[in-house]
This record gives sequence, structure tokens and C-alpha cells, in this order.
Amino acid sequence: MNRLHAFAPRVLRLWAPLLLVLAYGISHAEAQSSELTPGATFSVDDYLDVITPMASDLSPDGRWVAVFVGSLRDRLGVDNYRYGDPTYQRPSVGELWLMDTRSGERRRILPGKRNVMGVQWSPDSRYLAVGEVRVDRLHLDIWDRETGEWTEVTVPDGRELAVRGGALARWTRGGRALVVTLHPVGWRAEASGEFGRLTRGPIVVQSSDEPFLAWDALRARSAIVSVARYDVESARVTEIIPTTKVNGYRLTDDDSSIVFDEDITEETSYERIFGRRSSVKVVSMSGGEPKVVIESTEEVSPTWARNGRVFAYSDDGDVFVASVDDPEPRRLTGEEEPEEAGESEEEDDELGFSVNSVSPSGGRIVASNKQGLWIIESGDGDRHLILERDEDDEFAPQYRVVDWSPDGELVYLSYASRREWERGLVRYRVDSREMTELAKDDRLYSRIQLSEDGSTFVFQSAAGNRPYDLYAADAEFGDVRRLTTLNPGLERKSLSRTELIRYLDVDGKTLHGVAYYPVDYEAGRAYPTIFNVYEDYFDDSFNGTINILTNGGYLVVRPSVNLEIGYPGEAWMKGVTAAANKLIEMGLADPDRLGVHGTSYGGYATNLLVTQTNRFKAAINISGKVDMISFYTDSPRLGVRNIHAPENSQDRIGATLWEQPQKYVAHSAVMFADRIETPLLLITGEQDHNVPMRTTMEMFYALRRLGKTVEWVNYVDSGHGMPTMTAEMVHDYHRRILEWYDRHLKADEEPVAAKSR
Repeated sequence: MNRLHAFAPRVLRLWAPLLLVLAYGISHAEAQSSELTPGATFSVDDYLDVITPMASDLSPDGRWVAVFVGSLRDRLGVDNYRYGDPTYQRPSVGELWLMDTRSGERRRILPGKRNVMGVQWSPDSRYLAVGEVRVDRLHLDIWDRETGEWTEVTVPDGRELAVRGGALARWTRGGRALVVTLHPVGWRAEASGEFGRLTRGPIVVQSSDEPFLAWDALRARSAIVSVARYDVESARVTEIIPTTKVNGYRLTDDDSSIVFDEDITEETSYERIFGRRSSVKVVSMSGGEPKVVIESTEEVSPTWARNGRVFAYSDDGDVFVASVDDPEPRRLTGEEEPEEAGESEEEDDELGFSVNSVSPSGGRIVASNKQGLWIIESGDGDRHLILERDEDDEFAPQYRVVDWSPDGELVYLSYASRREWERGLVRYRVDSREMTELAKDDRLYSRIQLSEDGSTFVFQSAAGNRPYDLYAADAEFGDVRRLTTLNPGLERKSLSRTELIRYLDVDGKTLHGVAYYPVDYEAGRAYPTIFNVYEDYFDDSFNGTINILTNGGYLVVRPSVNLEIGYPGEAWMKGVTAAANKLIEMGLADPDRLGVHGTSYGGYATNLLVTQTNRFKAAINISGKVDMISFYTDSPRLGVRNIHAPENSQDRIGATLWEQPQKYVAHSAVMFADRIETPLLLITGEQDHNVPMRTTMEMFYALRRLGKTVEWVNYVDSGHGMPTMTAEMVHDYHRRILEWYDRHLKADEEPVAAKSR
């Protein structure tokens, strides 16, 4: 049953006047119906003004949720020149609302649009700690929900607040104090000075004698903090952990201790991107000498219980549990498994567990292996299978732990089919070993949160190709209340209907893709078709640029590809062309008017693809590399990312440049520029420190030298992907994309971009 339709009769009576408003977006089939009358064109300004919510924090009693709402227009103006500057706080401007999860009533917590950097409710659900960037500095204030009064958290002179472990502050369980991290006196001047030296010189010297790459060392300066307690009543700040390097911290549930991750990284690691090692320690809330809990996280990656005391981890396929009170790990699987489990040691060793989640008190663990998901009891290691995995079914549904009930008796898991658009939430009851579907329908679900007392869910949901709104539900995921209708104007706009397509690649492997129909689609007509490439696509999530293209008369398809280590360049040829064949076979795509583009890794894919086939009549590479050799040691502000990507991660070369130089050549599109017949548009940001502009620039000069059709657009102040410095740049970006496709795919028609003008 679609639980978003399953309102209780009492709620129906209360909410009857709002049913017409609530109905918008509830049914994917209704929203996506091809019988809908097209509305006004979805424009770039509409894209800029689409509002998205983020449930920043749900009160422990489930009654109140602090919601941050903003649009793309609100996020414009990032200073890309300061990428990598530890003192720079990126703008994240929007409105902060308080919403009643029962009635849906809302009010602003702060006037106007502000640059909020995280919020947290006090344990009694009365006070809200609000972080905000004001004049390039972090500030922390406490808001009283009942009186509306504000109290500013003051820190000692020369110190400044820092974000560590994803939080600006954490309430103690008693609610009488906040734990904060503080940069020391002089930190800002030193960090800014080093950033200036690396970017402006006048002389920059780096040496292999230095343990860290210069930008790694600068990034690590963010961790230089002390940990302190702020007493709410007295406004007194008491240092608990003197200045050191702290990667993160958590509080124990009895307010007695702080568990912190002290950075012990000794040199730049080429094994992990931004790799850091920590020694996990515990210290009394009143201070004193810390006690070591985990010597090093180099081999141990702990998953913590909500109580801050118990943690579990997997090592060589076995599960271990320990606590700050008893840090000696206990093996729960493997050689110490009781004989009555009925499995030989050899069989057990092959199970290969990974820890997924730990219950609030640490009494139970969810772990996964090739057989499926398991519940493991922390006390005696007893375990049972809760979800069996069919190894032969590559499209088996995906389940992920969302949360636990406070007593650890219930486990909530998100659900997503890999055969159709069917998503939702399931609940597993440990004592009865019963699995219950709470929601399962074709909607998109995201950011599902359960209140600490287990009474209330808050989540984002949307119909396909629609922006998210915020909803609340009870512990049964019933009595669903829609809390926001953020974009009512989109009801009058033409947005695409979508379809999940299935096709076989050249190797006979089944793949999926998402088709976004032209808004003026007429059955029986073949359309100019644009393939938006990256890696895998399945869900029909909202995308502003795609809707601008479908409003321009294009069918847009997001195809999946099967990437293979050592031979990633073949994947797009095998998968994207097969998807094109499928769309042509369906009578949707015009075989003579195919285009392709991608951003970042997708831009790289686009360039490789057009060196292998001439089927596409237009292509656009947005912030994508074209030369794996020069890119290999480029992007210094990202440390070792560009070395790690081909060796061990996304680029999938699987070797160093010196071990397999021929593969780096084979995956450098610029080396085969002479084969490109497809007109190519290159879009870069000169302040892109992810894929530096200069690596894409190589393709422009190569194709220009070869007499090919190429155009290069460089946004001088912008960074990676779509330029977002100003609204004018966003308009220019979309205008150029439309005009490029119009010129090469609609030469016999009046250009859509011209029509819009």
C-alpha cells in the first residue's frame, strides 16, 4: 500500500480542506501522465528558484524539526579562488524554519536568509543551538523555542569556533552545557598566511623531505583545536582537551566522558584520498589524562553506538566489539564462535562480515556479507540472518539501515528495487524475527530520520522528476503529514515524464537507464536525443538542466554503463551506444540526431566516447579531463586524489602510470583527437581545482590544430561543473548548451534558443 495515501480517517477530517494541495506530487502515475496539458516553459530562472528542504535536526521528542530551505540562487557566489583555504566558509544561504511535525505549522527561527552552518536540539527539545557564518567567522547562538530569546555563545578572546566531526557543537545529555571545538589564538593568521604563500608566492618551494604535500598540510590545519565545555547558565568556557589535532569527537550518554579521534597521521598517504589516521582516546568531562581506546584507525574503522561508549568493527571478515570502558576487543565471529553454531571454522572464515550499524546501547550489530544482512548479539555473538541475498541476482533489492528503535528491538531499513521504481521503508522486529513493509511505492525517499524517542519519522519525498518536499509520520510510518509545499509554481510548468528503460550492452549484460521525455512529446515521433553520461543511473530524480533541455524539444536519456577495471574506456562505447539502439528501436530517438554530454567524470567519458564512434552529431564535455597523463599528478589542492583515482578508485585503470603507461595513453582522449568527427563544445571553470581547466584546454588546441569543429567556453571566476558565481553565468551556460545542440541537431529547424528570445 502507498502509505502516503493511507491517511487515517481522523486525519482526513482534519486535513480535508488541504487535500487539493497535498495531492500534488503524491502519485507518480498522476504526476507523470502523458495526458497532462503542457504548461509554461520551465526556464533557467525557474531552475534557479527551485527550493529544496533539509531537515537540519529533529527534536528528541519528535515534535519539532528545524528545516533549512534554500534555492540554487541562494547558493550563488562561491569564491572559487579560496578553494582549499581552511579559513573560508562557503555560502549556504537560506531560511531556517521551525516546523511542528503534528500540525505542520511553521515559523521562521531567524529573520531573512542566513548562512546557517548546522543546528542541534537540546535533550529536552526546548533549546536549539544554531551555527551561523557572519563576516567569514563561525558564530554559535542558543534559541529558546518557548520565549524566542537568543543567547550568544561567547568564546575567549583570540579563539574561534570550529567544525569537527560534522558538528559545531554538541549538547550534553543533561542539557546544561554545550561541547565546542576552538581554534587557538593565531590559527587564522597562520592558516591564511600559508594559503597566501601557496597561491601568491612570490616564491613557493616544496620538497620530498617534507612529510606532507603542501596542500595536505594546509588542509590538516583545520583539525588544530581544543575541546571545551560551554556552561549555558554561567556562560563559562572550560577547556577539557588542550589544543591538538582532533578529527572528530562524541559524548558518552552519561555526560561523564568525551571520546575523541586525535590525528596521528605522519605523512601523506597515497592509499586513501585525504587519508588520516587517528588514535581514539577517552577523557573525563572534567579533564585529565586521556586513555587510549584504539591505538590507530589505520586498520580499524569503528562504527559507534548512539551511547558513545560501544563500537564494533570488522577485521579480515570477522566482527569485533569493544567499548571505552573495556577497549579490549571481543571477537563475535570466526575462531571463537561456539561449536553449537553448526559451522566449521573454515566455513565461518569465508563469511566475510562487514559492520553496517550498531544499536543505540551497543547490544546488537547489523552486519552484512555475501549471504545477506545479519543481526549479531554483542554479548554472546549469537546471530541470525534477517535478509538473505541471492548472489546470482544482480538486480536484488537494496536495503540500508536507517535507524533503530531506542530499545534496539526494531531495525528500520530503506528499500529500493533494482528492477522497477519501487522504494520505501521496512521494519525488522528482532524478537519475533518479523519483517514488515511500512512504505513501498514509486516515490523517491531521502534523508529518513527517526526521533530519538522513536515516535516520529521526518523524511523527504517526491514523485519522479519533481523536487523534494518534507513529510512527517508516526513510528509505523503511518499518519503521514506533508509539512511543506515548497514549489507550488511548478504545477504550472512543463516538466518531463520519465520512464525506466532496460537494455543489453554489447557484452549482453542487462543495464538500466532513465528517459526524460520532451514536454511536447507526441507518440510515434522520433526526437533529437541527448545522452547525459556518467556511471550508473536508475532513479528518476529531479534535474533542472535536463528539464530545460526537454522543454527545448529534446529527449534526454541517462544510460548506465558496466565499468571494468583496466578497460573503463570501452564501457561507454558498449553501454551508451546500446542505449541509443534501444531508444531508436522504441521509436523515440532519431538516429541521425543524437547528442552526448557529461560533467566531470561524465565529461571525461564523453570525450573518450567520441574518439570511438561518430554516431553522435554533437557532444559537450563539461569539466572533464582529456589527458590521463598530465592529469595524473595535477590538481594539487586535492592532494593525491588524481593519483588515487586511476590507481584505486573511480578512473579504474588499476595500476600506476609506470606500471601500465599504455593504459594511460589509451584513456587519454587527446591522444586520439584525430579520430573525432563529432562537433565538440568544451566548458571549463578557470578556478576549477578538481579538474583543472588546463587539462580540458588541451583538447581545444588539439582539435583546432587538426581543423576539427570545436568551441571552448571558459568561465574565469568559476569552479567545477556548472558555473555558479552569478545568475547571469547560469543563464549563459544553459544558453550555450541549447544553442550547441540546436545548431548541430536541429539545423533544419528554427533554433529553440532563438524562439525563447
